[in-house]
Amino acid sequence: MDDTFTHIHEGRARMVDISSKPESSRRAVASGHICLKPATIGAIRSRTIEKGNVLATARIAAVQAVKRTWDTIPMCHQIPIAHVDVEFDVMDDRVDAVVEVRSVGKTGVEMEALHGVSVALLTVWDMVKSAEKDETGNYPQTVISDIRVVEKVKEGI
Repeated sequence: MDDTFTHIHEGRARMVDISSKPESSRRAVASGHICLKPATIGAIRSRTIEKGNVLATARIAAVQAVKRTWDTIPMCHQIPIAHVDVEFDVMDDRVDAVVEVRSVGKTGVEMEALHGVSVALLTVWDMVKSAEKDETGNYPQTVISDIRVVEKVKEGI
């Protein structure tokens, strides 16, 4: 296994040159979740959160995040996004988010999928934070965790 960092050259960070790589179909799926109070989960389900439809807003935020990953993560390439799908599963104690990203290009889309999940979950938190605060204004039960790449696929063209 090669353990050199492709983003480090002569001690400094750099964007990897992908100009000579062939284009291929790329797909990545990432997931994560946010733990919330049962009352907050109920309010999400009944769509009674004061700020509006939590999941619709988080879905839009995830798509925007995917499209702007290159603008947030310094060494990511700006790539053509062909498809984004955002799914939520509202459980009794948490909201699970799954983001699928597809592209045809010279580099993978796993960072885009991870960024989409992260921003989706942060948006959920922002939308429900008034319901999640305790008497001191803190969030002892609210936790975003387990953000990871579930699947990464590269197919030749």
